[in-house]
Amino acid sequence: MIYTLTLNPSIDYIMKLDEYKDGATNRSFEDNKFPGGKGIMVAKLLKNLGEDPVNLGFVGGFTGDFIIQSLNDLNIKEEFTKIDGQSRINVKLKYDVETEINAGGPVINKNEVDNFLEKISKLNEDDTLIISGSIPKSLGKDFYKEVLDTKKLEFTIDIAGKELLNYLSYKPLLVKPNIDELEEIFQTNIDDANILEYAKKLQELGARNVIISLGKDGSIFVSDEIILKAIPIEGNLINSVGAGDSMVAGFVYGIKNGLSKTEAYRLAVACGTATAFSEDIASKELIYEILEKVEVKDYGN
Repeated sequence: MIYTLTLNPSIDYIMKLDEYKDGATNRSFEDNKFPGGKGIMVAKLLKNLGEDPVNLGFVGGFTGDFIIQSLNDLNIKEEFTKIDGQSRINVKLKYDVETEINAGGPVINKNEVDNFLEKISKLNEDDTLIISGSIPKSLGKDFYKEVLDTKKLEFTIDIAGKELLNYLSYKPLLVKPNIDELEEIFQTNIDDANILEYAKKLQELGARNVIISLGKDGSIFVSDEIILKAIPIEGNLINSVGAGDSMVAGFVYGIKNGLSKTEAYRLAVACGTATAFSEDIASKELIYEILEKVEVKDYGN
């Protein structure tokens, strides 16, 4: 079973504007509300591929009710831990650029934490836990360690900044920073000359597989067996939100369903690209249409 963990889920309130003026009243010509959070994005992509993932995390208030109902409408399973606080609302403004305003999240008390960790303890060792996104401040910055210490199981982790280094000794199945995040992790400038060095460093520190997102320039994949680069695919960028989460979902789906690492990486690239070319998380049809165009080549060997 694949479980996705979103400690700080949200309603993503997306508003489209012709233009944005600071300090003025701005009116959208279209708005939509979706269940948000990186783990939820992963679960939606997995569901589209035919997997049956289960969402874990904390939800509360009318916003939490909306998140649960939205997932039920999509026939996506959830075993969220209910809290007294309100799940957050994040605002995404789309005009000539994308601007995000993300809330901090609710306060979560000890009883709620204990209830959540009890659910983690009941997972099976052959389950895979996909960890991603921010941690509510009330839980402390090392809370993911509590999760991993509660139950030994296969996992991926996708978090921003140097905090990622604290989890590599747990030997995650996959980490997937982008260039900016890699620079923040190692506090240095990253370019074509040294990107492979630092990608390999993540592996040397414990990550079993590494994908580095290069934006419009594609991505690279590093494991103990192969190093690959995906050639960028031409298309119209519509939605960058969820593209990285879709890559994680595609790779895990591929590995869990017996694909080689090369083919799992190709599927990850197709999933990320398809979501970037879609209004929301990509459909299975578009993913496999793009998969036929995905080219990977040996890199830096």
